[in-house]
Amino acid sequence: MLAALREQGFDTFAAETLYQSDMPALATRGYATSATGFYTEEPIYAEMVREALRLGYRVVAYEALSDATGDAREAEQARNLVRDVFGDHPQARLVVNAGYAHIQEQGKYLGGMAMAQHFARLADTDPLTIEQTMMIPHENHASDHPWYREVVTKLAPKQPIVFVDNTGNAWSLKKAYDLSVFFPEEVLQRGRPTWLAMDGMREPFQVSGRICDLDYPCMVEARYEGQPDQAIPADRYVIEYKGRIAGYGDILRQSTDPYPIAELWLRPGKYELLARNRANVIHHRQSIVVGAGK
Repeated sequence: MLAALREQGFDTFAAETLYQSDMPALATRGYATSATGFYTEEPIYAEMVREALRLGYRVVAYEALSDATGDAREAEQARNLVRDVFGDHPQARLVVNAGYAHIQEQGKYLGGMAMAQHFARLADTDPLTIEQTMMIPHENHASDHPWYREVVTKLAPKQPIVFVDNTGNAWSLKKAYDLSVFFPEEVLQRGRPTWLAMDGMREPFQVSGRICDLDYPCMVEARYEGQPDQAIPADRYVIEYKGRIAGYGDILRQSTDPYPIAELWLRPGKYELLARNRANVIHHRQSIVVGAGK
């Protein structure tokens, strides 16, 4: 949604667990490394930050710098947001990616108030809070919220949905949020969820386990062309030996190739593909082209 929000005038993006120490370098580099944050070690989170920078957002870190917990941490996060977002840019339009109940707007949270409650008071604004963590599928359906199971069984949505009433007001599971998002059932392809397509932005690229040189487990990674090994990859996947994630004769293999086949989900473009062994030694590199222009 970053592109659509940018078109509507949003110009600042903040994400939980980004490290303030890396923000100047991040803006110059344009991609995340291990120095960027905690959640950005995961490729999709890192891709979100990379996309924000590509679209021209000012990326801001707001994580508490002290060892505060509970209400004190929530308040420090809110103070960091207000200071670093609006201090020099009072007209900034802000998008925040925050974890779980940090965005609740009312009620008790960790013995005090949530970050969004502190933020609303300090910034004197009413943020739009979008809850995306409860109406989701689980491997064990018994763990699903009963309303989630009823909705997806009846409607079988293929993309995230929200409900609105006849006056246009959005529905939320709890009054603490402005709206709740229902996510579709997870569909696996070669052991990986197809939501990795990111609404058509990315496509699967098959990787043969032969690049592992029979040295399993093997981590395969794809980085955008021109980015160093320190950059968080666009996608990564572990290929293991038979009996675990993938191996000779594994059901993931659907070709005459005797090696296991894995899939990386990537945007069209040029990448460097590499494979690492258990000792983190790189023993294969190659350039690949995904999608248009192959």
